[in-house]
Amino acid sequence: MTTLFISDLHLTPDRPDITDCFLRFMQNEAIHADALYVLGDLFETWFGDDDNSPFNQQIKAAFKTLTSSGVACYFIEGNRDFLVGKRFGDETGVTILPEICTIDLYGTKTLIMHGDTLCTLDEGYQKYRATVHKPWVQWLFLHLPLKWRHKVVGNIKSSSKDQKEQKQMTIMDVTPEEVVKVLEQYETNLIIHGHTHRPALHSVQLKEKVAQRIVLGDWYEQGSVLVCTKESKSLESRNFMI
Repeated sequence: MTTLFISDLHLTPDRPDITDCFLRFMQNEAIHADALYVLGDLFETWFGDDDNSPFNQQIKAAFKTLTSSGVACYFIEGNRDFLVGKRFGDETGVTILPEICTIDLYGTKTLIMHGDTLCTLDEGYQKYRATVHKPWVQWLFLHLPLKWRHKVVGNIKSSSKDQKEQKQMTIMDVTPEEVVKVLEQYETNLIIHGHTHRPALHSVQLKEKVAQRIVLGDWYEQGSVLVCTKESKSLESRNFMI
């Protein structure tokens, strides 16, 4: 029995090496798992479930093949693809989960999330996040013509890149106190998330116990997969084809 976790692939037609690695992972590895969890930023950008570009169709087909084979697949939104919605789930067989939830991972209550809400020191981002998650803002955006949505997102990404280059790395990492807070709130000893692109296994000291925080890696230079069985949890890389 194996459960797989991935995040921060940032799939885009501009990076066929990442797409190729992802498709091979789906066809050769995920197909043999009990479940696959995608913890956000699967796509570099998601303009809405009505964007039926050939690239998006290719990715959706990969998920449909996986779920049709009997592998359970779950998705949590990231900061890049928070507009993935019900239509995507219906077309792929993927179950869309709340942005933070708990699962039973081989007998261990486990908290899973994308991880951006843990970065509370990045006040500018948190204000932006609060705005774009307002239902009326999303409704207005999704009712724009698709080409206008592309232009709006392009402008936002350009501004975000400039701001990111000026921020300290500590600001863009998780706030330790926030990690402790959510672990205690959900009464769990294990949290799995992505977003920071800093794959690692951390120990977290709680009031009466030590918990574990597992950070998933990004797919910019290689694939990154958390492989979980009843006996072990292993952060592993997957090479791009040369």
